[in-house]
Amino acid sequence: MKILAIGDIVGKPGRRALQHFLPGLINEHGVEFVIANGENSAHGIGITLNAARELVESGVDVITTGNHVWAQRDIMEHMDGEIPILRPLNFPPGAPGRGYMIHRHVMVVNLIGRVFVGSSDCPFRAMDALLAGLDYLPKIIVVDFHAEATSEKVAMGRYLDGRVSAIFGTHTHVGTTDSHILPHGTAYVTDLGMVGPLDSIIGDDVNNVLTSFLIGLPHRLSVGKGRAALDAILLDIDEESGKARGIQRIRKEEPDS
Repeated sequence: MKILAIGDIVGKPGRRALQHFLPGLINEHGVEFVIANGENSAHGIGITLNAARELVESGVDVITTGNHVWAQRDIMEHMDGEIPILRPLNFPPGAPGRGYMIHRHVMVVNLIGRVFVGSSDCPFRAMDALLAGLDYLPKIIVVDFHAEATSEKVAMGRYLDGRVSAIFGTHTHVGTTDSHILPHGTAYVTDLGMVGPLDSIIGDDVNNVLTSFLIGLPHRLSVGKGRAALDAILLDIDEESGKARGIQRIRKEEPDS
């Protein structure tokens, strides 16, 4: 099975780039399943019902999120609804929504790290409990680990090697070049990157971010403008064994206007 995993979508430029590039990528690579992180898809922080619907209409099968999932609070009442959207599995008990989903015989799991991100429950133990507690596990299991520290991401990859088909990192918005298949058959990359404006600082307006660094005071951020790029990885998963056969980095940039 060919699965496309797409990096953090940032605001309107990211949604526009997704609409522009995704149909062609699906046709070019024979993609059968699409996962995208949408936690910054509405106004650059959080996700709304309308933004989630737009991602699905663009061709996304499952939407993952992270630490900004509650930034647009109206999404809370829709987290258990028909929209295929996840929040991190290891959020504290009682949080709205679900941390995993089985869709078209693929299980997608959303985890969040704890180093430099927040005080969620242990993602390693949460994943152990999920894998041990389900009566049915599909052959293909894909994990979005939304985390800051590269060491925590690499550790999770090694911890789950051979138990899931693929694990990819999100959150930093900077794609890494370490996509590879681990010794026991799990495809891994530390960070997918983002779908957002090129003329930006991880998706946000350059001047706004620089002002925050230079004066050290809270400063309202806004999404960058101009042409956007799409970062993703293409996974090739054996449907019989659930093992990865290939992992390929993909990057597309909108043309100059």
